[in-house]
Formats: sequence, C-alpha cells, structure tokens
Amino acid sequence: MHYFCIEITKTLFNPKIDMKTDIRKYIFIACMIVSTGFVSRSQTLEDVDYFEAGGNYYCYPWLDKNPPVQTPAPEGYEPFHLEHYGRHGSRWHIGDNNYDKPYILLKKAHEAGKLTPLGEEVFQVVCEVRDEFKKGRDGELSDKGAVQHQGIGRRMAENYPEIFNPNTNIDARSTIVIRSILSMFNGLNGIKTVVPEVKIKTDASNADMWYMNFHDSVIWANYAKADSTIYRDFQKKHANKGEYLKKIFNDPLYAADSIGSSLFNPLYALLVNTQSHYGQPWLTDSVFTIEEARERWMIRNANWFIQCGNSKLTDNRQPFSQANLLINIIESADTAINSANQSVNLRYGHDTIVMPLTCLLELNEFGNEINDLELLDEMGWHDYLAVPMGANIQIIFYRPDSKQVSSPEDVLIKVLLNEEEATLPLGRDSGPYYKWNDFKEYYLNKINVN
Repeated sequence: MHYFCIEITKTLFNPKIDMKTDIRKYIFIACMIVSTGFVSRSQTLEDVDYFEAGGNYYCYPWLDKNPPVQTPAPEGYEPFHLEHYGRHGSRWHIGDNNYDKPYILLKKAHEAGKLTPLGEEVFQVVCEVRDEFKKGRDGELSDKGAVQHQGIGRRMAENYPEIFNPNTNIDARSTIVIRSILSMFNGLNGIKTVVPEVKIKTDASNADMWYMNFHDSVIWANYAKADSTIYRDFQKKHANKGEYLKKIFNDPLYAADSIGSSLFNPLYALLVNTQSHYGQPWLTDSVFTIEEARERWMIRNANWFIQCGNSKLTDNRQPFSQANLLINIIESADTAINSANQSVNLRYGHDTIVMPLTCLLELNEFGNEINDLELLDEMGWHDYLAVPMGANIQIIFYRPDSKQVSSPEDVLIKVLLNEEEATLPLGRDSGPYYKWNDFKEYYLNKINVN
C-alpha cells in the first residue's frame, strides 16, 4: 500500500503525464488495493527485470530463498486437506528452432569474421547449449527444474504437518509428458524428506487428460482469431528495433543485410532460458538493453492474455477452458471433507493450464477484465507472477480442530499462488481465509452461467 501511495503521488505531480490516461490507471490500481488489500510484487513495466522478462521461462522465485511467511489459521482451526495443480519445473526449449536458428546465423558470421568479442562469446554459449540439447533434451525437465519441485514438495510438508503425516493418503497425478512426470516424482521426493512413511499413489494416464490438460476447441478458436488480428498489430508496434545487433556484429551492413530481424526472437529465447539451468552462462543483460527485454516481454505477456485472460477481445471466454479442472478440484475436496483422514491431491501439468485456472479463480489481479493490450502491464497482468517455471496453485482446507469429520459449513480454505497467499473475489472470513461453501457457490454458479 505504501508503495502505491508514493507512486500515485509521484504521478499526480508529474507534469509529463497524460492526465486522461495515467491518472485513470493509478486511480484504478488504488481502488483495487483498497478493495482487496492485495499488493503485487510487480505492477508496472518499470518493475520488470531481466529474469522476469523471460515470462513463462522465469525461474521459480523461491529456489534459493523462502516464500513469505503465511498467516496463521484462525483460532481453533487446523489444516486437514490440500488440493494442488502445478506446472512442471524449468525445462529445455521445445523444438529445434531456438537452438538451430541462432547457431546457423552466428556460425556464418563467425566464419566471415563479423562478430565482436561479445558476439564470439555469445556464439560459444549457443554452441555449448545447443550441443547439450541435441543429445535428446527436447522439452525435458532441467536439473534446476527438479530442484524446484523438491523444494515445493518439502515446504508443503513442513508448512502443514497436520496434513502430512504417516497416515496421510497422497493421490498424485501427472499429464503424460515426461517433464511433468519427473516433476511429480521430484515433488513427492521432497515430501518424503519430511514424512518418509507417507502413503503415495501415482498415475499418469490419458484417462485423466480431460481435466488435467484440456484444450477447448471453441476457446482456442477465439484465441486464434485475436492472435491473427489484434495481437499481430500489437506485436508490430512493439517489435525489436535491432539495437542489440551493434553489440555482437562488427559490420552494420552485414547485420542489416544478412541478419535483419531473424535473429532476435530465437537468440533472446535461448539466452533468457539459461536461467533454467545450472552452469549455463547468463548473457541476456550483456546483449540486450532492459528496454529491449521489456518490449519483448510485453509482446509475450499480451499473447498469454489473449490466450487465457478475461477480455471482450475474446468474448470473456478464455478462463473457462479449465472448468473441468475446477470441477474436479471441488468434487475431490468434497470427498475429502467427508473423511476423517488427512489427504492430499496433487496434479502436475503445464502453464497452459495454470494460467487460465488462475484467471478462472480470479486470483489477485488475474480475473480483471482488460480490453486494451496496452494497459496490461499497468493493470498488473504480468505473466511471470502466475506461470514461472514450477508454478503452482495450492488450496489448503481447515476445519475446527475439535472435529474428526467436517461439515462443509465449518470448512475454511486458503489459496496460495506460487506459495504466496492469494486473494479471491469472495468475502473473507478472516485474513486470507474464506468459507468453502462460499467458494463452491461462487464458482459453480460462474461455471454454470457460462
């Protein structure tokens, strides 16, 4: 709150602002803060750093440090159940293009003597990373991705010892993609470092893909239509101007004629994803200015929004692609509520599921309707806050500690987005805690209406 009071004050007294646009943005943000009490870690374009500008390639933020301390449960309540959907951890790129294209272009320039010392360094890194990828690493979980899920699993068990005990039943499911399966087993291994005797059932089957990795054809058509019109115009407006070429090529004419705009996207993608691996050099901030990184992030962020966000640009339909998953979560939780045993339902999948689920649940700012792609960064719609590598949504269930079996009206929940307490569009019971019946009623009505 303090941060945004300062920012609003600075804006009001800035003689360069557009009074019709900038004031409106900040008043909107201030109203959101007052109404929800939520303050995001990053709200404007100027807050986006080089790592976050990787968008969905941003390394999970709690790899080397702990998430914020959570709010204690209301007095007399204790956790008994957990529902979860998580994205796989950091990975190698999918497909050859992000490795082959920069390699081919830089190799020709290297052989022609057209690279600067920095260009030669970049070429060497591209060669080394590509050689490792070509061993068969297409789309695979990285070493860092495994560590991310080990930490997430370990912290689950440490944060909720009332749930995770030797008698707890864990049902863990994954999509049939190997990086998700390995993420599941690394997460379970993290749990077992805390509770070795916990009971675990695992599965990865096409039988579960109707809710674990569902892509609605009608909603996908909405995205494709917006992608080919509104997004293309936005993409052209924010296209890279080629300033980075001066840093890696010693011949401007060669860079203009032989490279042009063909190198930027694959080279940027390769370099920014070195944050997904241990031991790969970080050169993104040496090659690209922060302005170039942010412009590229804006383009990718807008693509995520038209694919998953709430907007008239796509008939306000995109979040509903995950209605099946939300119903599965609700039904699984209701089963747990009627049991005296502690239980956990874990699901491991992909960012293309986590992002629309985040929007469907309206977590933090992500449910807001936005109809202008230029306003996304100011409105707080930042993709890396929802879908970094290892992204996860956890719903923790609480009941009065005097009761062995819960009545639904007694149950409270708390939602975590990437292990940080998140807001819901519901009346709070206490702090970040909400009534389960209110949750069910709101979202089942929302799904049924749509």
